[in-house]
Amino acid sequence: MFHETTRPFPKNFLWGSASAAYQIEGAWNKDGKGPSVWDVYTKQEGTTYKNTNGDVAVDHYHHVKEDIDLMAEMGLKAYRFSIAWSRIFPEGNGDINEKGLQFYDELIDYLIEKQIEPIITIYHWDLPQALMDQYGGWESRKIIEDFNQYCITLYKRYGDRVKYWVTLNEQNVFIGLGYRSGMHPPGVKDMKRMYEASHIANLANAQAIKSFRKYVPDGSAGPSFALSPVYPADSRPENVLAAENAEEMMNHWYMDVYAWGTYPKTIMAHLQQKGTAPTIEEGDMELLQEGKPDFMGINYYQTTTVEANPLDGVGEGKMNTSGKKGTSSDSGVPGLFKTTRNPNLQTTNWDWEIDPVGLRIGMRRIKNRYNLPILISENGLGEFDKLESDDQIHDDYRIDYIKHHLLEIQQALTDGVDVIGYCTWSFTDLLSWLNGYQKRYGFVYIDRDEESEKELRRLKKKSFYWYAEIIASNGRQLDK
Repeated sequence: MFHETTRPFPKNFLWGSASAAYQIEGAWNKDGKGPSVWDVYTKQEGTTYKNTNGDVAVDHYHHVKEDIDLMAEMGLKAYRFSIAWSRIFPEGNGDINEKGLQFYDELIDYLIEKQIEPIITIYHWDLPQALMDQYGGWESRKIIEDFNQYCITLYKRYGDRVKYWVTLNEQNVFIGLGYRSGMHPPGVKDMKRMYEASHIANLANAQAIKSFRKYVPDGSAGPSFALSPVYPADSRPENVLAAENAEEMMNHWYMDVYAWGTYPKTIMAHLQQKGTAPTIEEGDMELLQEGKPDFMGINYYQTTTVEANPLDGVGEGKMNTSGKKGTSSDSGVPGLFKTTRNPNLQTTNWDWEIDPVGLRIGMRRIKNRYNLPILISENGLGEFDKLESDDQIHDDYRIDYIKHHLLEIQQALTDGVDVIGYCTWSFTDLLSWLNGYQKRYGFVYIDRDEESEKELRRLKKKSFYWYAEIIASNGRQLDK
């Protein structure tokens, strides 16, 4: 639909930015922190770009106040950060590390002092290695109670000051890349194990939200989902059906459970036929229905275009982790769908299709299907940034990317979608998991690369000043 005029952004709109502990903190073994699965996995030869890891990352652990001062200078209204589970429980359970709790106390208090709303992500992929060793991590139901006790510890410590909480970040990604493609820890390729682990993660998420109601009754909690709305390649019925299959498997399979506590029947039937459906025990569905979130968090980067895929068709494809454009390949599920290039969209150097309108489409679908408020917990552009001789970084492409996504958010607001806030990914540059340090997302350039930590200088990019103007005008500057 087209609007003659658009609604302004709400007065209390959370103009934010985001990060994850493993990607920025460093100090991987300092002050009592235990190892996470990423601390171990990235030490294995060939798992990441140029064998990079987060031992130092961008050393946020020792630059907290400097980084928050930059956020305050920008005028940021919210900052979403994750807590490293093994910094609080070095063994994943058992003894609590008080120094770990104190680190986040100081971070939260300084954010509040600077009038920045803290948003905690409880789990952003860095599972304590000890739990992987004890019982296989997300493949064991023992993790439900360990995760719950970890959450309760955080609720009791920070719930008086933090009112927005993200339970699990991108369950579809850490489970899919961990157990389908084998590119993330634990490096497994087994569809049955993937769906079992995903179901257990759903149960853990529901239990965490159920406990949240008791300990932070005046707060809001929900998971953040890596949303990729699906398009059919064309109007041929077999391709429209493929898009229905993909939307149900990639999106509804997760969000239906979050919002309703149920699984889509058609995909469940497919998994049962294949022998890969998760094991549903007595009481599981009741617990899932007790975990309804206050909002749907979405991390949005691109849409997915699909076409029909025969029973002997395309399976797992190749992901571009080098930044060499055109090195990814199509993937799919035989008998359901396969991805295909959308000729109407441009791509990044990592082959991610740029589609601001897709964000509006995805939010409309969530509003109509689940009727939940939306927190955009991630959106941003990963690209090569050039540091000029005068310490300037001219990232006009990032400004253009964020601007057009914000304009579509405003269109969605006018459509009637409830949007709590918008967090860019990310505030500073960071370690991009498998992609090293060359794939930069931040408003603040961190002067380091894969070979050297250098001095880890913080340098404001052109986008830093632009986003500051957008925040100061509450979005009114978008039209100029």
